[in-house]
Parts: sequence; C-alpha cells; structure tokens
Amino acid sequence: MTSLSHAAVPEAPPRLPVQWAVAGLGLLGFLAGGLLLGAGGWKLGVLFAVGWLLGISLYHAAFGFTSAYRNAIVRRDISGVTAQLLMLAAASALFAPILAEGRVFGHGVVGAVAPLGVQLAVGSFLFGVGMQLGGGCGSGTLFTVGGGNTRMAVTLAAFCAGAFWGSLHLGWWAKLPRLSSVSLGREFGWPLGLLMQFAFLALIYLALRRWAGRAPQRPLWEPGFRLQHLPRGPWPLLLSAGLLALLNWATLLIAGHPWSITWGFTLWAAKAAAAAGWDPATSGFWTGGFQEAALARSVFLDTTSVMDFGIMLGALLAAGMAGRFKPTARIGLRPLAAAVAGGLLLGYGARLAYGCNIGAFFGGVASTSLHGWMWIALALPGNWLGIKLRPWFGMGD
Repeated sequence: MTSLSHAAVPEAPPRLPVQWAVAGLGLLGFLAGGLLLGAGGWKLGVLFAVGWLLGISLYHAAFGFTSAYRNAIVRRDISGVTAQLLMLAAASALFAPILAEGRVFGHGVVGAVAPLGVQLAVGSFLFGVGMQLGGGCGSGTLFTVGGGNTRMAVTLAAFCAGAFWGSLHLGWWAKLPRLSSVSLGREFGWPLGLLMQFAFLALIYLALRRWAGRAPQRPLWEPGFRLQHLPRGPWPLLLSAGLLALLNWATLLIAGHPWSITWGFTLWAAKAAAAAGWDPATSGFWTGGFQEAALARSVFLDTTSVMDFGIMLGALLAAGMAGRFKPTARIGLRPLAAAVAGGLLLGYGARLAYGCNIGAFFGGVASTSLHGWMWIALALPGNWLGIKLRPWFGMGD
C-alpha cells in the first residue's frame, strides 16, 4: 500500500509573545464562573471546567472538523480525519462499559441515539454545506469565537438564529418517514457491537489511505513536541484527539449523556425571541417538558450552555497564551454573507439532525448509534457542495 508523505507539510508557525491580559481574562472568567456555578452544586461547576479544558484542547491543536474535511476533499490530506477516527475509537471503548451498565455514580446514563430518517438526512446535508460557508462546525465555531475570530462571531449569531428557526419547524419534519433508532451495542451486545464498530473504523481508514496516495499529510504527532509546549501550544492532533475522547467520557459520567453543543444555541435564541415578544405557547416544541422548563430558568442552569461558555473561555485563554488573539472588524461583504448563510444552515441543520458534529456524529458514533454514521454520510456531500460554493463568497479552498 502506498505510504503517506510528510515531506511538504509546512513548519509550525513561529511563537509569539504571550498576551497576558487576554490569557488572564480567560483564566479569571473560568475561576469566576467555576465559583458561581459551584455554589449551586458541584455538577455544573465540574462540567464548566470540562468545557474549559475542551476549549483549550480544540484551540491548541486547531482541531477543526470543517478544515479536516476540506483538506481531505481538496488536498487529500487525511490527517485531520484520521485523528477523528482515532478519537471515535477511543471514545467508543470508553463509552461501552458505561452504556452497557446504564448507571454510574448512582444516576442513569444514556447514549446519543436517535432515529434514522428524512429529517436526519436533510439536516445533516444542510449542516455540511453550512460548515464550509460558515467556516466552522459546532465546536469549531465556539473555539474560534473564543479565540477572537470576529467573522465567526457572526456565524455564531446566525447559528443560534438558525437553530431556533429549525425548532419551530420540527413538528412538520417529524411527520416525514423515519426508522427506529439502532444502536449496535444494544442490538448485538456491547462486545460484538464494539468489535463491529472498530472494524468499520479500520475499513474507513484503509480506504482513506488509498484515497490519499502520496499527498502530503500533517503529522499526527510532532517529534519536537515537549511537555513545556502544553501551556502555549501548538499541540499534536493525536494529543487533542485523545483528550477530546476523555473529556467526552467525563461528560457522560457527570451529566449522564455525551457532550453536546447546539442545544445551547437553540435555547439562547429562544430566550432572545421571548424577550422580544415571541410567545412560546405558539410552538409545540417549546410547550411542556424539558424545553419549556429550560426556557423558564437561567442559562447558567443548563448543562450544554455552561459547557459552551467554558469552551469559549478555554479558547480565550489558549489564544492569549499562544499570542494569537487578534480580532478585526474588517470583514468583506461576501465573506460576511457566507457567515450569515452558513450559520443559518448550521443551526437549522443541527436542529433537524439531532445535533451537530459533536452531539450527533461524535456522541452518536461513540454510542454505536447508526444515526451518527448516517449523519456523517450525508454531511460529507454537504461539505463538498459547500466547498464548491466558497469561491462565490470570496473564500478560497
């Protein structure tokens, strides 16, 4: 089999002076948030800390799903996707015994398992298009906003609006054809289900290697990386992949469900709409149950929101330590339009598809749910279309 070449991989960017004020703000925000949340119970405070560590891990390794798919499609650089496969394998192994037991530390535990159907297919495809136009995914949007990317702040605002918009249409989408949810661990038993998952991940990797040919690849682990590089980065992809798997596992243990992101965006926009005069009673999605209760209480009592805030503060600290926090107000009209359009597609698609690349894909696959695999199968063609549309918005490959 053809080996992968690393000869043309660009060198790591030069180290810049630490921006102590920015890093201090990220640290102070974390400490203040931890104290505030911890006063109401240990669980939210710990989940906030998990989100903070996720933000640092994502930023320092530039662990982006969007760029990984674009590099694979355009340049045949499969390094980012390979890191994701390893992350999925590690998370699956960590999740399996917990999900098999169904309880941990005295509380119930559930995986990210959802039905297969038209709603999921359309939502995943739209999300894939939005990834390339908006410039990020669920986690990518948060850590780049925290790192000072002004354009991504526009994407985030549109992401929230699109997610709320999608929530208002869920009743219609739910009536379209669908199949029951399928979990390999539940259907075949966890040992066999996990073995089937590992085999499928290995087959995907072998197919990707053949696809890559001799194309230059980013190394998964930089030989020059040392422990003293941890505070300032950059981190190897492999390190971040392992930490993301461990932190998702920690979320499962503490929250009782895998890491998710976009529910927080939906809730923030719904609260803004309610403050502007929207009546939640007009929406079936927001009437009764979990959604109505979440809308009535503070976002600082919402698990997903708390973790999202932590991710942004972690990325802020990491950007300051790396000396790369440089927000700018200069955004071209076409890239700005792409941020708005991409964000709306991201939000609407995520709401239909039971989550984003984290909640639906990462959490779903780690839970051995087929909806996670269906998500990526439809999101990748969406990414391809999004890449083709990028030049129309003044965006390169």
